[in-house]
Amino acid sequence: MSIWPRLQRSRTVRAGHATGRVLRCGLMDTMLADLAVSVVLCFEQPLDDDRLATGLARALGRVPVFAGRLRTVDGALEAVCDDSGVPFEVHAVDGTLAEAMGRVAAPGSELVDPVDAPAARTGGAPLLTVRVTRTADGGTVLGCSWHHAIGDLHSFMLLLRIWSAAVEGDPLPAAELVADQDALLAQVLPAEDCGRPGFRVPSPEEAELLARTVAAGPLANRTVQIAFTDEEVARIRGQFGATAGRRLSSGDVLCAHLLTTLRELDGDDAERMLTVPVNARHWLGLSPALVGNLLSEIHLPHRPQDGPAALAGALRAAVEEFPTAHLNLRANLGFLAAIGRSRLRACVPLGFDPAARRFSFSNWSRFGAYRVRFQGQHPVFFSPAANYPLPWVSWTVEGFRGEGYLTTVVLPARLAARVRGADGRAALHRYRSAADEPPTSSAVLPKVL
Repeated sequence: MSIWPRLQRSRTVRAGHATGRVLRCGLMDTMLADLAVSVVLCFEQPLDDDRLATGLARALGRVPVFAGRLRTVDGALEAVCDDSGVPFEVHAVDGTLAEAMGRVAAPGSELVDPVDAPAARTGGAPLLTVRVTRTADGGTVLGCSWHHAIGDLHSFMLLLRIWSAAVEGDPLPAAELVADQDALLAQVLPAEDCGRPGFRVPSPEEAELLARTVAAGPLANRTVQIAFTDEEVARIRGQFGATAGRRLSSGDVLCAHLLTTLRELDGDDAERMLTVPVNARHWLGLSPALVGNLLSEIHLPHRPQDGPAALAGALRAAVEEFPTAHLNLRANLGFLAAIGRSRLRACVPLGFDPAARRFSFSNWSRFGAYRVRFQGQHPVFFSPAANYPLPWVSWTVEGFRGEGYLTTVVLPARLAARVRGADGRAALHRYRSAADEPPTSSAVLPKVL
C-alpha cells in the first residue's frame, strides 16, 4: 500500500453554535492530558464524506466538548465548548482495504491524524481529528484520534453512536457533560475506598529514565496483533475455570493466558504487577451517558509459578470485589490534596512502570464498535491505531467482523520477534484445536498472528 496518501478534501467540522460551557477537568482527566488515543474503523464499501461530516456536526452539537479546546486557569485544566471545530480530511491510497487493515498498528501508517496532546493541552490544537481514507478497491478507513483528557473509550464510543445515529437519521442517544468531575465524584464515592492512590511521584532519577523510555519507544518497541477464535477462548475458559474452581470471563482468561505466555517467551519468572483499567460508571451508579475519564484500576501481582488459571481467578475475584478492594478515586482526590495541584504534572500512574515490566491489559470488547452503522454499513474491522509505543501495554477488542478477539500489544523489539516466530505462535495458540476453523481474518490479515 502507498504510504503517501493523497489529500483530496479538507475541512473543519463544527456544530454551528458554541454553548460556551466550561468543564473543569478532574484528576484522572488531568493525569491523561499528555496522551491521545487513536482508532480506526474499516468498511468494505465507500462512505460519503459529506454525509459523514454533516452527521458529525450534529453529533458535536450533542457532545460539544470534542469540538472545544483546553486551557489552564489557576492551575486547573478546563475544557471550553467553544465550537473551534474538528479537522476532517479525506485521502486516497493506491492499496487495498486489506493492505490498509494490515497497517493499522504500524507507525507511520497515515490512517489517522494523531492529536498533538501536549499542544492541545495549552489550547493550540484540536481535541478530535477525523481522517477518511479511500482505498483503491472501494473500501473506507475511518481514522479518529481524540485527546484523552476529554474522555475515555466509553466517551468516544458514545460520540460514535451519536454520530452514527445522526448519519442514519435515527434518534440521537443522550450525552451528559460534567461541569466539575472531582466535585461529582466527591458526592458519589464511598466514604472509604482501597486507600491506595493510583499515582505516584517518581524520583528525579526515575523521571529521567521514564522520559528516555518514552523517547526511545518508536525504535525500541514493536506492536504485535494476535487473533483468538471464539472456540479457543471457550476452551481456555473451560480449562482455566476447572482449575480455578469458578466461572471466569473471556477477558479474565485472555489476560491471564496472554501475560503468562509473554512472560514464558521472555524467560521472565519474577513476580511482577498487572494493571487492568476499569470503567467505574457502573460501580458508582453513574449514568452511562456521562462523558469524561471515569476510570479506576485493578492492580494485581503476577507470579508465573502459580499458573495462568490462578491469575485469571484472582482477576475475577478482584472485579467482584472492586468497589471495596480496588476502587481508588477517593484516595486519588486525597493524594491531590496532599501534594497540591502544582505538582500534578510530576506524577505518573502506577500502571506506567516499564522498568518493572508492569503489564497493562485494557479490555475494549463489548463497547459496541461493530454495532455502529454509517450509511447502512457496519465496520468489518476495528482496532487501536499506532498509539503511544510504550512497552507492556495492550488492548483487546472483538476481532475481524466482530468474531473472536483481537489483542494489540506493544513489546520490546526482541520479544516481539520471538512472539512472531513459530514457537511464539504455537505458545499463543496452544489451546487452538486442529479441527477449529481458522480465524476469518487469516485470509485478509496475514500479519495478525
